[in-house]
Amino acid sequence: MHEQEQQCAPAPTRCPVETTLEVIGGKWKPLIVYYLSNGTKRFNELQRMLPQVTRQMLTQHLRELEADGIVHREIYAQVPPKVEYSLTELGETVRPMLETMVAWGAQYEARQQSAP
Repeated sequence: MHEQEQQCAPAPTRCPVETTLEVIGGKWKPLIVYYLSNGTKRFNELQRMLPQVTRQMLTQHLRELEADGIVHREIYAQVPPKVEYSLTELGETVRPMLETMVAWGAQYEARQQSAP
């Protein structure tokens, strides 16, 4: 068995891949983190970048990412209220994984386009 497989073997503790997927897995969370890796965004900016996600779902995922320490939510005391989202120091550590996903996705799409 490979060393990585042993790390993910059933045990009293969880597999690190399972932990990663719990924190940043799903359809929208990786995209939210990816867009925030390019800089601070307001809610409406994120919503425009992800037009298929509902307002409620985006709010839920942002709250979950904030609770997990991946996203920082900055609220400005002004009228109307201004809220900005950015990656935390921990959130920045996800960037290399997302860059790998971008590269893999580009290679996969190129392969699919060149397949007969």
